[in-house]
Amino acid sequence: MIEALRKFGRYIILMLRTLTVPERWSVFFRQTLTEIYKLGVDSLWIVIFISVFIGAVLTIQVSLNIQSPMIPSFTVGYITRETILLEFSSTIMSLILAGKVGSNIASELGTMRVTEQIDALEIMGVNSANYLILPKIAAFVVFIPVLVIFSMFFGVCGGYLIAFATDMITVAKYEYGIQYWFQPYYIGYSIVKSMSFAFIIASVSSFYGYYVKGGALQVGKASTDSVVMCSVLILVFDLVITHLMLAK
Repeated sequence: MIEALRKFGRYIILMLRTLTVPERWSVFFRQTLTEIYKLGVDSLWIVIFISVFIGAVLTIQVSLNIQSPMIPSFTVGYITRETILLEFSSTIMSLILAGKVGSNIASELGTMRVTEQIDALEIMGVNSANYLILPKIAAFVVFIPVLVIFSMFFGVCGGYLIAFATDMITVAKYEYGIQYWFQPYYIGYSIVKSMSFAFIIASVSSFYGYYVKGGALQVGKASTDSVVMCSVLILVFDLVITHLMLAK
């Protein structure tokens, strides 16, 4: 318990150092654009790939489990859409990105720490936390809504492919299901959730990488620990945000 409080205190102190006004805005924007490409654009392919297959699997599973004359067949499209919008494209996708993006950030900063690059920045009078971490947080938080929108679109397209290629459900009924009782608020809800998760992933991974002590073995351990902690926090905050934004 004491160790957890100590880590939380160090995390807060690090964030106070990180979330300050950049000394040179031109450098900050240049680094942020670089991080957008590295953390966001490079993650686009895995988001699209996973979303298509998850949408297809959801459609198949729902179709197989509600084969009843009492339930209209367009419910398959409706349930697929709601699942993708409410949970998959925000929470599950963030859990996946925690493994890719979070480990990338932790290992990068950890390597800089053990090779004394961060120490060199401190000696030169640079706020290393602000210089290294803030662009990563800003880039991932800004770009993750794009990943969420792509995930939603291609998830629904994955279900459409099943409707088109099989006889489980007709294309017309699937299309009617994904349009039935659509609530645009759910898209905003998912984007807000994902931006919160993006901050958790970027900041927590940076914390673990920034405070690495030792060598390559400790860098790997910090990367693993950051992914585990990000996953736990994402699930906890998923519960909190869902209660705040959806509970009546």
